[in-house]
Amino acid sequence: MADPNQQLPPGWTAEWEPDNQRYLFVEAATGRAQWEHPGTGAVPEQAAPPTTVPPTQPTQSTKRRQYAAGQTQAYYGGAETVAAPAFGGVGAQPPALSGAQLFTPGLAAENQFSQQQQQQQQPQATAPSYYGQQQGEPEYINAPGYGQPPVAGYAAAGGVGQLADQFGQMGINGQKPFQLQTVNLLTSPPDPRELEVPPPQIRLPPGACLANTPLANAHYSYQRSTVNAIPNSGSIVGKSKIPLGLIITPYRSVKEGEEAVPVVTDTIIARCRRCRTYINPYVQFIDGGNRWRCCMCGMSNEVPQLFDWDQARNQPGDRWARAELNHAVVEFVAPTEYMVRPPQPAVYIFLIDVSHSAVQSGMVATATRTILENLDRLPNEDQRTKVAIIAYDTSIYFFSMSPESTDCTMLVMSDVDDVFLPKPNDLLVNLSECRASMESLLGRLNDMFAENHTVGSALGPALQSGFKLINPIGGKLIVLSSSLPSVGAGALKNREDPKILGTPKESGLLQTASPFYKTFAIECSRAQVSVDMFLFSAAYQDVATLACLPHYTSGQTYFYPAFNAARSEDAVKFAHEFGEVLAMPIMLEAVMRVRATRGIRMSSFHGNFFVRSTDLLAMPAVPQDTSYAIELQIEETISSPFVVFQTAILHTTCYGERRIRVITTAYPVTSNLSEVFASADQVAIATLLANKAVERTITHKLEDARDAVQSKLVEILQAYKTSMTAAGAGASAQLAVSENLKMLPVLVLGLLKNVGIRQSAQIPPDLRAYAQALLTSLPSQVLVPYIHPTFYSLHNMPPEAGTVGEHGVILPPPLPLTSERLERHGLFLIEDGQTLFLWVGRDAVPQLVIDVFDLPNYETLRGGKTREMRRGVYHPHLYIVKEDGEPPLRLIVQDVLPSYQQFIGQLKDKVRTCSGGSRNSMLD
Repeated sequence: MADPNQQLPPGWTAEWEPDNQRYLFVEAATGRAQWEHPGTGAVPEQAAPPTTVPPTQPTQSTKRRQYAAGQTQAYYGGAETVAAPAFGGVGAQPPALSGAQLFTPGLAAENQFSQQQQQQQQPQATAPSYYGQQQGEPEYINAPGYGQPPVAGYAAAGGVGQLADQFGQMGINGQKPFQLQTVNLLTSPPDPRELEVPPPQIRLPPGACLANTPLANAHYSYQRSTVNAIPNSGSIVGKSKIPLGLIITPYRSVKEGEEAVPVVTDTIIARCRRCRTYINPYVQFIDGGNRWRCCMCGMSNEVPQLFDWDQARNQPGDRWARAELNHAVVEFVAPTEYMVRPPQPAVYIFLIDVSHSAVQSGMVATATRTILENLDRLPNEDQRTKVAIIAYDTSIYFFSMSPESTDCTMLVMSDVDDVFLPKPNDLLVNLSECRASMESLLGRLNDMFAENHTVGSALGPALQSGFKLINPIGGKLIVLSSSLPSVGAGALKNREDPKILGTPKESGLLQTASPFYKTFAIECSRAQVSVDMFLFSAAYQDVATLACLPHYTSGQTYFYPAFNAARSEDAVKFAHEFGEVLAMPIMLEAVMRVRATRGIRMSSFHGNFFVRSTDLLAMPAVPQDTSYAIELQIEETISSPFVVFQTAILHTTCYGERRIRVITTAYPVTSNLSEVFASADQVAIATLLANKAVERTITHKLEDARDAVQSKLVEILQAYKTSMTAAGAGASAQLAVSENLKMLPVLVLGLLKNVGIRQSAQIPPDLRAYAQALLTSLPSQVLVPYIHPTFYSLHNMPPEAGTVGEHGVILPPPLPLTSERLERHGLFLIEDGQTLFLWVGRDAVPQLVIDVFDLPNYETLRGGKTREMRRGVYHPHLYIVKEDGEPPLRLIVQDVLPSYQQFIGQLKDKVRTCSGGSRNSMLD
């Protein structure tokens, strides 16, 4: 393309945008900028400037076999590429703007866009982090606090002057604000790689933090807010329409190569006398360092006498080396005043269904073998772990074990209407002392019931028996059930009715059918007992009712519909997931409370727990990588320059030590609506909406939940259009939103299509209830692919794909999730963390089929469930889907209407319709 400066009207200049690979046209007099050529009104095609040569895609290695010649069509048509480009690289679709100029009021200053360009080109420094921080993730740069010595690298980096320059770019207290960039959703195709981008940077004011370290603010995988600049009043929240909330994963797993959470072992715990906040990097030391001012309520507190004493060395210590002043995530070893009893041991009671269907499906054999193989993985470092096994069909079978013998005695209770314990001891035994008898029982249990022809389930009485056994101590009841409870307390009826699926009455199937289970769950919570449910029925099992037990006791639900151990894929999936649950470290007898700066209140809570008081969450057992959502409400105007949220969870480790885990995050405060939009975290918003939608399906109807989610998205887009664009409340040909919210419509559409709330008359209620259990417990990093599956093209991967890089196996670039990308000669992978689909085109060349499946050609390939791959605790099934194969499998892979383009069109119409008046979402 010729130099556009030679073709411009007077007063205009063209600046090359390397990130978008095209020219930006700037009017010198006003600083206004646009993509369209001011003379022709057209948006020029991407091209390199005459004086530069843009980088190119790496050529395909000759070592990788090529299965298809030619090029693949880009998502929005027109441009063609051999393979999807690297994020932000050559060939990436830029946010092309057409029609009216989009701008942000108050930010359209002279040379604004050129300043943005220069800022984007500045390299960002990275800091090491045991919280998994990687390049490009937010860094929290703060000046040293009172008496804090310079940290390593501080002087070398320019000391105070260098930090002042950094603070000058942080946009707080009159300094450079957030850079709000507007995109038009109608012309900006979604790039799934943007879902992997960290949330907007947290920009704290200078002097907010005592520690000059990025570890002083919790990584977003522990705690994240829906906005990273907190509005100073409820009116700002109302104007933005963005729901205000926190997503918390307090027991996030630590990956290989990451350091563990630091532990303060001296039992010196400094807390505010008024609000009970734990001392953290955002307090202020006053009175010569003898007192500290709380960052939540402003109370002045005395520094504990031994706070500056190193008890390990019995000498004065360095205050500034204390973990709680340098790390946002820290654990304290609790002193005796934090205990109402000695720390409990880990206790596991297995309730195993041994009815005819359970034995015949192979569940009993697989479960007992998995327990036996994982006895060494059960948390038992202190040798105090206790175990018991109770079997049940329409009767209850107890097993008495003794340390002196390898044999066990079975005690049968046929009358399940009045449950009692047949023996006062030897039913719940120490694992280390009775290891031999436990192994013997597990090896023989399946054979003992191999000829059992009893049909029916006394699950309720079995739960009551396990509770009587575990009640004095607390621990976990692990339930394995293969049929609908039919005998005794908690008996259920088959209420599945295909006629009401897809109708307003369907929501009734997602509600608890019997009050027994909620009442029993609350009793368990009070006794520090958690329940995990493993469900296997081939027929209706009422997952919605049974999942009530894990919901109120902070447990988990796992569902294996039509389980059959004769299929190796079923047996391996269950054995893997069950083994991972047994080996997982857990927090026992835990309570959690979230505190916030004065003026902010926790208004509602979502997740697996029981709210014991106004804001105290009871969690008998906290599994790893489980998420909780909390809605926030601003009750009074916030005058402080930043706010602090602190999550404290008092618990007993599964190794017998009482601890308090404290997670602290600080956010700047703003009165600027544009900063609220620019700091919004689209993944956190989607996570909160998923929790609220599931709750609404139970209290109202499925249709109400879908409408509420879509209405909330429309409100956000309408608020942005009204306050942040030139069109205001008038008509516009654009559908504008900030760059950092560009993928929110994609996530909302994925949520609307998820099995948990999708409009369909073909989804069994058990599958829907299980999907809803996942929507309310998965952490954000796992929830995103669950509602918006990842889509890969495997037949034309770049040469580095499949090799091991710095962060594990290198995957091919993800594609937009649309069936338009499927090619007849191709091989594609779709995964959501629970299931994997391998789609094979009918024109796939024989060599591709040979290399991947070791079969001669496409015709010999069989579709269906074949094998598995690992990802976290869950062990996804892998399905092979042939283009002309079984209709049910092909329908799963095909688009569920509406498509993204149709959905965006619907949003535009709704935004235009509600431009004349305000509307309130049912999710407010």
